[in-house]
Amino acid sequence: MSKAKRTDPRPPAPHAADSHDLIRVHGARENNLKDVSIEIPKRRLTVFTGVSGSGKSSLVFDTIAAESQRLINETYSAFVQGFMPTLARPEVDVLDGLTTVITVDQQRMGADPRSTVGTATDANALLRILFSRLGKPHIGPPSAFAFNVPSVRASGAITVERGAAKTVKATFSRTGGMCPRCEGRGAVSDIDLTQLYDDSKSIAEGAFTIPGWKSDSFWTVRLYAESGFLDPHKPIREYTKKEMQDFLHREPTKVKVEGVNLTYEGLIPKLKKSFLSKDREAMQPHIRAFVDRAVTFTTCPDCEGTRLSAEARSVRIGDTTIADACAMQISDLAEWVRGLDEPSVAPLLATLRRTLDSFVEIGLGYLSLDRPSGTLSGGEAQRVKMIRHLGSSLTDVTYVFDEPTIGLHPHDIQRMNDLLLRLRDKGNTVLVVEHKPETIAIADHIVDLGPGAGTAGGTVCFQGTVEGLRAGGTVTGRHFDDRAALKKTVREPTGTLEIRGATANNLRDVDVDIPLGVLTVITGVAGSGKSSLVHGSIPAAEGVVSIDQTPIRGSRRSNPATYTGLLDPIRKAFAKANGVKPALFSANSEGACPTCNGAGVIYMDLAMMAGVATPCEECEGKRFQASVLEYHLGGRDISEVLAMPVTEAEEFFGAGEARTPAAHGILGRLADVGLGYISLGQPLTTLSGGERQRLKLATHMADKGGVYILDEPTTGLHLADVEQLLGLLDRLVDSGKSVIVVEHHQAVMAHADWIIDLGPGAGHDGGRIVFEGTPADLVTARSTLTGEHLAAYVGT
Repeated sequence: MSKAKRTDPRPPAPHAADSHDLIRVHGARENNLKDVSIEIPKRRLTVFTGVSGSGKSSLVFDTIAAESQRLINETYSAFVQGFMPTLARPEVDVLDGLTTVITVDQQRMGADPRSTVGTATDANALLRILFSRLGKPHIGPPSAFAFNVPSVRASGAITVERGAAKTVKATFSRTGGMCPRCEGRGAVSDIDLTQLYDDSKSIAEGAFTIPGWKSDSFWTVRLYAESGFLDPHKPIREYTKKEMQDFLHREPTKVKVEGVNLTYEGLIPKLKKSFLSKDREAMQPHIRAFVDRAVTFTTCPDCEGTRLSAEARSVRIGDTTIADACAMQISDLAEWVRGLDEPSVAPLLATLRRTLDSFVEIGLGYLSLDRPSGTLSGGEAQRVKMIRHLGSSLTDVTYVFDEPTIGLHPHDIQRMNDLLLRLRDKGNTVLVVEHKPETIAIADHIVDLGPGAGTAGGTVCFQGTVEGLRAGGTVTGRHFDDRAALKKTVREPTGTLEIRGATANNLRDVDVDIPLGVLTVITGVAGSGKSSLVHGSIPAAEGVVSIDQTPIRGSRRSNPATYTGLLDPIRKAFAKANGVKPALFSANSEGACPTCNGAGVIYMDLAMMAGVATPCEECEGKRFQASVLEYHLGGRDISEVLAMPVTEAEEFFGAGEARTPAAHGILGRLADVGLGYISLGQPLTTLSGGERQRLKLATHMADKGGVYILDEPTTGLHLADVEQLLGLLDRLVDSGKSVIVVEHHQAVMAHADWIIDLGPGAGHDGGRIVFEGTPADLVTARSTLTGEHLAAYVGT
């Protein structure tokens, strides 16, 4: 048998399918992007760099990821799309070569009080199945161990429509794991009635002291006054026993007020539904202050904080209950699960082991499954979301990460880098927005945006390799190898803040003296107890200003001017100069354009399709009535002032006819924290995470406090901006303040006057002070992980 000889020496032509190896973006104009056109290689790790506000998130999240998600949503039927969030097409001419995008961002996890690390990652679901199969005694299906499922019992007559219909008696029961007393929250509340109303007054006289409960509110105060159950003109302290019962505890009852059917219920259940069912951290500041005054939360005495019913807590595998398993440190729980050998549930055990090992691998082995998800930091929340993707068999997916190294000690960054590379090596495209040089250094491709922030950014300054970036001359390239030097002399403390016997979370009876009048840095690996020491042990006394990482919450109507209180002096200055009311100069009040109600745009809801926002034709997007824009201050109307960037506004209100010291002071603080480029009327929803953190810092700089506590202020800061932050911290200390910073950034450590290092590990391996002293002493000793990394950073 003869073989055909190949005479054509040419290689086979490449398959057409292999030509789609780039994501092409042309003409991107989302937010501050200026007709950006780039090509991103697929199946590679691409890092997007640039100063904060340069347009990185606008390109990666608001353009590439948003369009991919929109196209995927369009594959569903119109009926299904009606239940999904509507996404508008990004402002871009061409987006080609997109793949399915999985976004892993820094958004805090669910604020629901029943959401825990276990429920958010499905680890609890696996444990519930495990205990329902292997636990003794057997009490029911997996729902019997779910603290979100109440037990239900019912009995009565049912009609069976089969042949000749007949009525039979039936009973129904469902065993749930919810603790009946705390309803699965683990804590019960006791309400201080004196904070709800003044019992010397009647309802008509304005007895209620609850935020938002105004005397003319139809749905609250008038409902109580006109319900017919109470005398609105009688002081509350003179109520009879029945009136007090109706006032405080009455079950929901239908009533008619002014011809409108409403539901009346007692004050206590009404407040529990409206205030106490929400996560405290998700509340507005004045509501949170009210809840803190009026409500005391204590561990539920029935379930001892486990959230579970007595029946669920009675079931054991060996000597361990499901409550014990959820309270274990996850690294210990993984060892416990590994010790179980039961062939009948082998697939379940394998999946649970894999999930728990992913926690340890990603550096979260110090958490427990019963940790409320609302208490996780942005970095921890992002890594928890990564867990479900680590063992995924999907390939040719685009993963998008938003600063995955946030909250990570230098020791942990290498582990995160390995995970990013592993995702890439499985054949995925990995896009990372990042500032840390350790992560930028492992990139296959770099896109540097800038050159500045806000309107000064939005262009691509560099594309290429790390070596090319170093030689490229961009802001990122110039600062890539910056290293802060150790201070030659450190400040002398003016006193000490004593902490004795601190045991919050994993702290082990810690005694420490934090020096005052200097810059103190609290450091240590993630989970070592830094936040527990600073936020959980330093008393919230007068003079202590704590600026944590809780996100700023605001609608499209919220902007830097409203958030910082800047708009009040501006409105008053306009009113005084023109002899009219200040309310005219608010787009949320009397001065609002009647057509768009002060929003500046008209929103058209198109059901399951993306809504359309068009500039208001009446006010041309200026948000104010035409008559209001006729009033001027220093030759500018209110819409022109709100369009100014901070630096221009600072000059405008600093001298001349528009001189307003109160506004000038706030603008100076915004410029000090590096926000000189943002405009006063820019919606808060368009600010990046780092910008929001610094906006919060600027508002607190005016506080009278003598001790400032900052939680990772370098979050979202470019290498070039860290130097400016250090200058700000120095100015605070030199003005007589004491500054305590929880931080991982080596530049901040090197600049400190005093370092307190916690560790040596995370979780129960941490919680101890492993070093106290100056940065120079830490580098010399190299006795801790922080010392080793700081020594390598400063090059000693």
